[in-house]
Amino acid sequence: MSAPRNPATAIPPITTTTSLSVESLRQRLRRLNLYGLATHAEEIIEEAWLARVLEVEDCERQRRSLKRRTDNARLGSFKLLADFDYAWPKELDRALLEELFTFTFLEQAANVVIVGPNGLGKTMIAKNLLHQAVLRGYTARFTLASDMLHDLAAQDSSTALSRRLRRYTTPTLLCIDEVGYLSYDARYADLLFEVITRRYQQRATVLTTNKPFGEWNEVFPNAACVVTLVDRLVHRSEILAVAGDSYRLKEAQERAAQRSSKRTASKKAR
Repeated sequence: MSAPRNPATAIPPITTTTSLSVESLRQRLRRLNLYGLATHAEEIIEEAWLARVLEVEDCERQRRSLKRRTDNARLGSFKLLADFDYAWPKELDRALLEELFTFTFLEQAANVVIVGPNGLGKTMIAKNLLHQAVLRGYTARFTLASDMLHDLAAQDSSTALSRRLRRYTTPTLLCIDEVGYLSYDARYADLLFEVITRRYQQRATVLTTNKPFGEWNEVFPNAACVVTLVDRLVHRSEILAVAGDSYRLKEAQERAAQRSSKRTASKKAR
């Protein structure tokens, strides 16, 4: 599967129109929805102001496209990967992590599964992947597993469900966060299976989980599709394992120690 073209580079900016043929200029004006100018392309191709018009329209189109993709991604707030403490996890394949940010997995429609206990930055990594994908021109969507499954289960007809499934199956990159934190019945397992199956070998999915796949029967007890779900999810996937103690717990302990130190210093100063 070839990567979609990046809107930021698909129509390169120009500073002159003298190198364009009339037909090339006409096609570019149409892409920018400047149909009136496109009709008169042969008359205006030598105009000095034309290059500036194209540049302004290109920039505005890219700005709107980026905003639309960013809004649709639903990332919320997150820390940038530059703030990630690589020294804290006891296990993390940094080479694989850096390779993921080349986005070759998107070109191959391969999945990324980030596995590890709470508080080690799985969601942070996933959100940074989606953010960088959006900046590169891809469409993306972030969702908690519970939010997506409740949303799909709430649809009251097969038509409504089919329509709502497109919300999760059409983005180039989908992140399903926090699989394994709650248990679901067979109906929810079937819905997750439906999303993964519709995206299988067509679009990439990033999934974070605190459970190894051998424990997914605890997440979806009595669901017949779990083995097939895992099989399709991990086929041609990259699995990034993170191990260690919770970084959030470490930060909480450090803040508590700082507050205690300030209280002690305040008492001594009285």
